Amino acid sequence: MTFNEGMQIDPDAVRSGGGGPGMGGRIALGGGAGGIIVLVLALLFGGDPGSLLGELTGAQDGGSQSATAGTPEHCKTGADANKYVDCRVALTAISLNAIWGGEMPAQTGRRYADPQVVLFSGATNTGCGNATSAVGPFYCPADKTAYFDVTFFDELSSRFGASNGPLAQEYVVAHEIGHHLQTLLGDIDRAQRDPRGPESGAVRTELQADCYAGIWAHFADKTPAPGNTQPFLKPLSDKDVRDALSAAAAVGDDRIQRAAQGRVNPEAWTHGSSEQRQKWFLSGYRTGQVKACDTYSARDLDNPDALR
Repeated sequence: MTFNEGMQIDPDAVRSGGGGPGMGGRIALGGGAGGIIVLVLALLFGGDPGSLLGELTGAQDGGSQSATAGTPEHCKTGADANKYVDCRVALTAISLNAIWGGEMPAQTGRRYADPQVVLFSGATNTGCGNATSAVGPFYCPADKTAYFDVTFFDELSSRFGASNGPLAQEYVVAHEIGHHLQTLLGDIDRAQRDPRGPESGAVRTELQADCYAGIWAHFADKTPAPGNTQPFLKPLSDKDVRDALSAAAAVGDDRIQRAAQGRVNPEAWTHGSSEQRQKWFLSGYRTGQVKACDTYSARDLDNPDALR
């Protein structure tokens, strides 16, 4: 899977460095690849991943970066996005904003507002507190910003067995922006009201973000970019979709638990099983419909097709 080379990357698409000052009070949400290290610790020791996130991301005052305006200078076109991971994140975010800017009003009657996207390295300040690279990509509802340290994509592949293909990485970006959709639609707090267990609000929230990522993939090779007759992505192949599914499977609770402690404990789940994450991504990808992503109403999280 590749972006069409002529796509232009907005110089203001992302910020590089850190985020805004810490405001506290809201939990950052990971899930595409976000928060895996925190999640492993939570699954091992039975803690709440949200609480552990707050404890583990308290970077020292001198260690957090301040945000700098603008997309990295080497990110100009789709060709750059096909070559450099940070450019890929930036252009994926642009495509997500273009697609959801049309689909969210059309399908939900609600207006879409672009999130902020920050590329950082090491540590950063966020509206949810200070964060380090250890938590991976995540979304902070308090400042409506998605944060990415792109070095984590290599770790996702090397440590957790996900494909390092482009669509696997773009799935992660689309998942985090899925949490932004949940913020705009008023659903994001369901995760914290019911934070753990196989049927929990947390699991339903993460699976819905996977489904929203699938909707993005459904439209990304069909929707023309603003001012361009070509869609953002060249036609997706079966391999591209398998790459995205491998990333979804890599961050399933059951797979992480089995690798970390040799057994599976569904009562500690916060994100859903590998199979569930793949199925909900495919539900969005195959239909392109927000109504196919209503995990909160689903009686059987193993069967998204029951919604249709």
